[in-house]
Amino acid sequence: MDYHLCIGDRAYSSWSLRGWLLFEAFGLHTRVTLAELYSDDFARILAGFAPARTVPALRLPDEAGEGGVVVAESLAIAEELASRHPDAGHWPTDPRARAVGRALAAEMHAGFAPLRSHCPMNLRVSYEDCAPPQAVLDDLARLADLWRWARETTKNTTGNTGPWLCGEYSVADAFFAPVAARVAGYNLPMPDDAMAYVAAHLAHGPFRRWRAMGLATGPDQPFYRRDWPTRPWPGPAPLPAEICDGPSVNAACPYSGRPVTHFLRVQGQVLGFCNPFCRDKTLADVAAWPQAMSLLKA
Repeated sequence: MDYHLCIGDRAYSSWSLRGWLLFEAFGLHTRVTLAELYSDDFARILAGFAPARTVPALRLPDEAGEGGVVVAESLAIAEELASRHPDAGHWPTDPRARAVGRALAAEMHAGFAPLRSHCPMNLRVSYEDCAPPQAVLDDLARLADLWRWARETTKNTTGNTGPWLCGEYSVADAFFAPVAARVAGYNLPMPDDAMAYVAAHLAHGPFRRWRAMGLATGPDQPFYRRDWPTRPWPGPAPLPAEICDGPSVNAACPYSGRPVTHFLRVQGQVLGFCNPFCRDKTLADVAAWPQAMSLLKA
């Protein structure tokens, strides 16, 4: 029996993004159930993951035949997965870097309320300006200091010259992915080194796939709407693509292996998919999906 992860709307649920990245970014598989926020179904679906009261909620494999235990809260999910899959790389192997990563994840889990409140995650839009109040600017300054401190503290023991905080991508980075989305979505002011870290998240394959799925499914949620001028999303520009008719270069869906029924034209080639979701998540960001890109290269 696989892991079973309950999430909220991909475009809006920042904690769900963290929970999903703990699988996708570390090569682990989970079955996913989506509970649409602010809908009648949300409480009904989440009741199947008792005692969790929020998303993400993870049902562990039923190893004892008594029903898999449910783990709520993304920090607890991270620790449970790290203990079950010690070679997946959730935490740095270097003790100094691991301590830094855990400190970062804990502060992110518990803090930054002004930033969360003024700038709820919305992956469907980027605003020109959100007039951040001083409390939000203070949160941004703290984040920039933390990120700089993490790199300086770990560079001698990890040889860290890449974009991530503690060497290789870790739980700490997964926890800051929604912050990167907020900086991008609300055009928040940060120093150049912090913006480089944000850009690394926006270009990260798992993040791009999550955002593509968020663009492809679910309604616009009025709670997250703001009447501010918008700008293009600052991440990598998607490849031009359009919905079209078949036939396609492939007979089987690159994700499911099932026969194709829905089609997309990219770079002059027609790709086929087994359902509208597979097609539309690809339409949103073709280059985010290795399976689709392999068809184009072929």
